[in-house]
Amino acid sequence: MTKNQKKLISLAVLILAVIIALIAVSCHAVGLMNKKDNSESQADVEATQAPTEAPAPKSHMIPDVESKVIPQTELKAGCETYACTMLMNILGFDLDEFNFADNYLDCHYVYKDEDSGYMEGPDMYSGFAGTAYAGWGVYSPSMAKSMNRYLADQKSQLKAYNYEGIPLEQLCTEYIDKDIPVMVWATTDMQEPYVFDTWTVNYVDENAKTQLGDQFNWYAHEHCLVLVGYDDKEYFFCDSAAGAVSHFDKALCQQRYEQLGSQCIVVK
Repeated sequence: MTKNQKKLISLAVLILAVIIALIAVSCHAVGLMNKKDNSESQADVEATQAPTEAPAPKSHMIPDVESKVIPQTELKAGCETYACTMLMNILGFDLDEFNFADNYLDCHYVYKDEDSGYMEGPDMYSGFAGTAYAGWGVYSPSMAKSMNRYLADQKSQLKAYNYEGIPLEQLCTEYIDKDIPVMVWATTDMQEPYVFDTWTVNYVDENAKTQLGDQFNWYAHEHCLVLVGYDDKEYFFCDSAAGAVSHFDKALCQQRYEQLGSQCIVVK
């Protein structure tokens, strides 16, 4: 064999070795890619097949509120006073409904002519129509003023704030979740309200929604409760009319709350 032939054979062997090495590297790379694809596909299948747990419905109730409920037995027109007393007691104050009704409510009598049926009385945003013992009621701005007189006497840094137009769901997020009770205006047993009495306004203050001489309508079943909890279907209230913590459908509560002006009071 000539010297040139030996060189050609050596070169051919070298080229063949390089080709075999390249084929081996390529096969290894393809194997790794297939393995990765198979792993990802299996992971996708497992993720698809894995059961998904529905989030638990959100709910919250302020602790130990059942013991703070006061049945509305003696102050027949005093649902706002009972609600205030229950709220204050939840917050740690030592208050009874008679003390508040006798010393802090801003009351204005409703006068009625028995012959003509003509009636005069306050704008309920400005003062209590009648008294907690026998009367019609009061709305949040005037009630907040009365509550602030009590808080001032207690040398408390807390204040009562009245709001309008805040949805019940938002009240739960902003206050109930933080164990802060909220007084709200709705109706007894969430019954449909309707105009029962009308009188000519003879008293207003800076919170009035009428002027002297205007007509003011009082709605039957008007009621004040303390919002203390909720779940996915219902709101929970300290309810003096029921003498217990009452549960009512969320949509119905929101409707009645809006019909009474979406009024509430928060002490903070």
